[in-house]
Amino acid sequence: MMEENNNQELDINQLMAVRREKLEKLKEEGKNPFEITKFNKTHTSKEIKDNYEELEGKDVTVAGRIIAKRIMGKASFCHIQDGEGKVQSYVSINDLGEDSYKHFKEYDIGDIIGITGFVFKTRTEEISIHAKEVTLLTKSLKPLPEKFHGLKDTDLRYRQRYLDLIVNTEVRDTFIKRSIIIKELRNILDEKGYLEVETPILNNLITGDAARPFETHHNTLDIDMYLRIAPELNLKRLVVGGFEKVYEICKNFRNEGMDIKHNPEFTNVELYSAYEDYNDMMNITEEIITRLCMKVNGTLKINYQGTDLDLSTPWKRITMIDSIKEVTGIDFNEIKTDEEAMKIAKEKNVELEEGKTTRGHIINEFFETFVEETLIQPTFIMDYPVEVSPLTKRKKDDPSLTERFEVFIGGREYGNAYSELNDPIDQYERLKKQAEARANGDEEAGMMDEDFVNALEIGLPPTGGLGIGLDRLIMLLTDSASIRDVLLFPTMKPLA
Repeated sequence: MMEENNNQELDINQLMAVRREKLEKLKEEGKNPFEITKFNKTHTSKEIKDNYEELEGKDVTVAGRIIAKRIMGKASFCHIQDGEGKVQSYVSINDLGEDSYKHFKEYDIGDIIGITGFVFKTRTEEISIHAKEVTLLTKSLKPLPEKFHGLKDTDLRYRQRYLDLIVNTEVRDTFIKRSIIIKELRNILDEKGYLEVETPILNNLITGDAARPFETHHNTLDIDMYLRIAPELNLKRLVVGGFEKVYEICKNFRNEGMDIKHNPEFTNVELYSAYEDYNDMMNITEEIITRLCMKVNGTLKINYQGTDLDLSTPWKRITMIDSIKEVTGIDFNEIKTDEEAMKIAKEKNVELEEGKTTRGHIINEFFETFVEETLIQPTFIMDYPVEVSPLTKRKKDDPSLTERFEVFIGGREYGNAYSELNDPIDQYERLKKQAEARANGDEEAGMMDEDFVNALEIGLPPTGGLGIGLDRLIMLLTDSASIRDVLLFPTMKPLA
């Protein structure tokens, strides 16, 4: 029986009316389930199944939501679902008595009940509970969707995640894995001596990356403020202050487009380690991602949306310029000027944004246009142009490039890291250019942060820094097609 016994053809409003009538009747009988404040469970469904030999014949008390029910005259079966799975119960008039069994038959799919009884196996070898007592704990006043045949409407799933979690067990598994991944990430970084810290979400300045922010206003201080786009500058301030290894698992906010890879609110981990560089950050990136993959999948050979991936280390490491040459045959080591770069961009029909026509910007545009989607197996792309890396240390042998990498898997970027710029003079000039670009209408450009420059003048040791987008990584490790599939409450446009 997957819904009200004889009311399967009734529409939703009629079904709700029937359930409210049942509730009113219970209240009249002094059995209002909403007056119950506590119920003492002894076991979960998983504990019963995992420990059957020990529990066979012994009394247990469980609680959960009715997800299936089959009435057979004076005896019935039901399945309840708790936080760890589901378990069957055998319920009979002989054990409950006529009055209690009558009430049990009136319970609906979706009601939350408590069951006390002994553990046994049915003739079909299903581990079950032989009920001695059944207690209605919460009356569900709305039927579960589609008579529990499954919730398929993705928009409804995202808006009403509670229904999604009840109906689709694979969704529950994804979010359990998300929690395991974040916990294991903390374990890895704690093992390595990193200190977890918290930095402000509300900031006076737009700093740390190139992105359009969310703006708000603080009434008491009468100042405009911004939700952070990245915690980078505050974390580096802490390294200046003597915390040599720090990390933050943080919420960031960007007032930009939404698609299967982007949500305005997203989760990152950023970490910084004094006396290390971007090569060290490549090593820890490999370790973090492979350990997380093993934790939730038990293998480094996974399939993401139909593509076989092998995360076994070491991963390929190649410069951005060499990757462009590998794919297109064009060698930007031989293209030295902005004019030469613009000419080749025109020949290859590469569109350039206004104000982004330097050789460095064009190298980055060539990479994004021709190379990025080809990077299927894990690959570190190294040595980005300085124009697109305002917080990164320049390469000694080529100051037009920086010691920066991004890691790509399946044609998507999963992490970004630098040998951090710690020269306050150079940093001031780069921030100044960012501020000028913002003044000229670039809404993604950052602001001048003179206090950060002051911190660098106090002295930032040579430092490696890394940021990994956790939502996107969790998508990869759980084979989830959209970022909304790994966010419990993704951003949605309000219904009209």
